[in-house]
Amino acid sequence: MNTALRFMAALALFCAVGPALAQAPQQMRIRATITAIDGDVLSLKSREGTAMKVRMTERTTVATARALKLSDLPKNAFVGVTAVKGADGVLVAREVHTIPKTAREGHMEWDFEPGASMTNAYLEAHVQVGGASEITMAYKGGSQRIRVPPGTPVITTDPADRSALAPGLYVFLSAEVGPDNTLTALRIQAEKAGVRPPQ
Repeated sequence: MNTALRFMAALALFCAVGPALAQAPQQMRIRATITAIDGDVLSLKSREGTAMKVRMTERTTVATARALKLSDLPKNAFVGVTAVKGADGVLVAREVHTIPKTAREGHMEWDFEPGASMTNAYLEAHVQVGGASEITMAYKGGSQRIRVPPGTPVITTDPADRSALAPGLYVFLSAEVGPDNTLTALRIQAEKAGVRPPQ
């Protein structure tokens, strides 16, 4: 195949695939309190104060939060750590939570608060430094040393169903944004017994 024919074939493939890629659904993270439930529709008030409606489908999964201790996490546990940099440049955990092995591994920016990061990695070491714990998180291509002050939430989740959802509960959910800007919940993590879900 000569250069011109190869170019035409590539262009045809791009034209066929391009629209599908452009229409791929977007996802967003929502932190909110449930204000009402009407059938398959959750009414929410986001932490910023915005009223929202999110539809649930048969694909929507639900989980509830449960507190752990840092010592409950074994070496090589796959966890996520939300953190910000301290004055000395060391990352300081805001929260530690278990995550599924299918989660994206690595160190990345996070929208929990300005300057926050998320480290999804394997717990390589856990030592005491002064009055705080310090953990080393290892992932493909790098590692992070993170200080965990006393009182830092350590959270896991348990599978649940829609009966675990009720007005007044805090939720953290991932939602798909449709072409018409409607929101469809993919995974809902809900507060339980005062324990808030991973952020």
